[in-house]
Amino acid sequence: MPDGYQAVLIGLLPVLVAQSLGFSYRIKRVVLVAFISIILFFDAMLTLGDTDELILFLPFFTLMLIIVVAYALLFFQQVHERLKTQNFLRDLQEAHKKVEELTLSNERQRMARDLHDTLAQGVAGLIMQLEAADAHMAQGRMERTQEIIKQSMKQARTTLAEARRAIDNLRAKSASEIDFREAVDDEVQHFTEATGIAVATYLKLDKRLSRMVMEHSLHIVKECLTNIARHAKADKVWVTLSDQRGLLFMEIRDNGSGFNTDAIGKDAGHYGLLGLQERVRLIGGEMKVRSSSAGTSIQIEVLFTEGESI
Repeated sequence: MPDGYQAVLIGLLPVLVAQSLGFSYRIKRVVLVAFISIILFFDAMLTLGDTDELILFLPFFTLMLIIVVAYALLFFQQVHERLKTQNFLRDLQEAHKKVEELTLSNERQRMARDLHDTLAQGVAGLIMQLEAADAHMAQGRMERTQEIIKQSMKQARTTLAEARRAIDNLRAKSASEIDFREAVDDEVQHFTEATGIAVATYLKLDKRLSRMVMEHSLHIVKECLTNIARHAKADKVWVTLSDQRGLLFMEIRDNGSGFNTDAIGKDAGHYGLLGLQERVRLIGGEMKVRSSSAGTSIQIEVLFTEGESI
């Protein structure tokens, strides 16, 4: 097209440069295509035209090339940002699904702990008291049997109240304030009355515990005493709670027969110590379990948050 080559060169070569952006985001390749296009432009102009036409059409070609390249760069930048946004939304959806799965898993674990700490522990305590009542009845100690039965009735009411409170806590996060020292003393007294095992307590708390730490610590004490009554075959227990060096220190120790610490969490149906580990983790503490034929010791340390003196 001797009379139309100028329009072809001015319109086609910039489009080729723009198309090169669609195949590659690498600047070097685009520059190479643009450089080849410019060489073809000069070659065609000098072959089919003359110097005057080259001088006339060169500014038009340059302007067209700049406009096309600028538009192409802007277009593909928008496409790239859109792809980034889509990838970000996809990652956000995946993260949201993982958060939902973790939330559901944590809620299931919390419900399992609450059921274990209310129904399982309460029923286990009732069984111990009824077994004690049966033993006294077999020996003709009716007065002592009646006392234990009355304690069992009281324990049954307490278990029912705790079960209802656990259900209420699942529905709402509100709960009444508890007196930690009094609650620990009550648990120790119930344990002694049900088992006849002597308990030496040492409670020295000068700082106010948070609601979360108090609840989990009380459940930890209850679980430890329940395990001792069911498995330890001990006749002496030591319960220590104190705050020292910015730490809440808890130790529940007995002189029982001990157990294999490597089997924690592996025996089906025995999840007491596993629940203890979960509770200690939730309050940011560390737990050490030592057990031998001379007895078992469970030590827990929790870092204190700022609190008021009590």
